[in-house]
Amino acid sequence: MTTASVSRVTTAMPMRVAAGVAGGLIGGVVFGVLMQMMDIMPMIAMLIGSDSIVVGWLVHLTISAFIGVTFAVLLGRWATSVAVSVALGMGYGVIWWVLGALILMPAKLGMGVFTFNTMAWQSLMGHLIYGALLGAAYAMILPRLRRR
Repeated sequence: MTTASVSRVTTAMPMRVAAGVAGGLIGGVVFGVLMQMMDIMPMIAMLIGSDSIVVGWLVHLTISAFIGVTFAVLLGRWATSVAVSVALGMGYGVIWWVLGALILMPAKLGMGVFTFNTMAWQSLMGHLIYGALLGAAYAMILPRLRRR
């Protein structure tokens, strides 16, 4: 690797991370509104021992930003267009649905893992919407950051 290519990689990563955070928060707000409508925010707050809706939102948006960053780091280099980035985001949303909604969250809350009920399927739809918005926002924000 040449000095120029190393420099491009090191300067590109902060921009990818910033675009990932922004995309994660955009998707997180929309997904959060859906969860708020289904009265799930208190359950999200229970992950850290609270039942406050405000705490639920803070936890949810923190997780959303984290997932956006990991999307940028792991998949950002392949998000070469809005369509590809949306597809990657939706796939990543499904991965986090399995990890978060079907395994980690129910295990943390003492519930059964891999429980497929109406809430689980609604959660899948929310994760797909989140992933699509994450991918779209990432693909639209990153070029703007690169122009700066």
